[in-house]
Amino acid sequence: MRKAGAFFILLFFGLGLLYAQEEDDEPDYVDPPIISDWDIYVPELYTYGDQAFIITLGLIFPTVFVNDGKVIDHNFSPPVGGTGSLSYNFFLSPNIFLGGEISGMFNSTLGNNTVFMIPLGVRMGYQFILWRFEFPLTMTLGINWHRYLNLGYFGFYMKGGGSVYFRLRPEWSIGVNANWCWFPEWTEDRSKNVDGNIMELTFSVRYHF
Repeated sequence: MRKAGAFFILLFFGLGLLYAQEEDDEPDYVDPPIISDWDIYVPELYTYGDQAFIITLGLIFPTVFVNDGKVIDHNFSPPVGGTGSLSYNFFLSPNIFLGGEISGMFNSTLGNNTVFMIPLGVRMGYQFILWRFEFPLTMTLGINWHRYLNLGYFGFYMKGGGSVYFRLRPEWSIGVNANWCWFPEWTEDRSKNVDGNIMELTFSVRYHF
């Protein structure tokens, strides 16, 4: 009986030492799982002071030209030209932004000449956000310089439209834009006034910082 009792005491003592060693081998803490902020895409992605530069290239399509209340032929051939622009956005809130834009446009005429335009304006907008997609609506007001042969005109212009962007990375997004541009050309003789309307379809790359 004494030998049996001593055996059981040694057995329990050995098991106790083994259990204590296993507990000592375990770490005192467990690292929490790493959760990327980029995977949690929320509308508060933008805050006051966030900024973006936009590079845009694409096509323009002369549409409706009006003279003295009558629709006239715009005389662009082919009725498609090119455009490019540099834009800047400064966010006042997660959805509202202000900024500026400078563009260049060109289109050929029936006489194999080229019309050049350089619009410069202030832009404002409001954008909706859904996951990694962003839907900005923008309005631009400014001045426009026309040049055709030895003729020039300096006047007002307005542009409005919408875009769809996809955020590839925190710093970069790409998107497409559709804008309607109004270029009035007014003179002292109202019978010679022309209101030109041009459609833009463009592709953009945005850098966020």
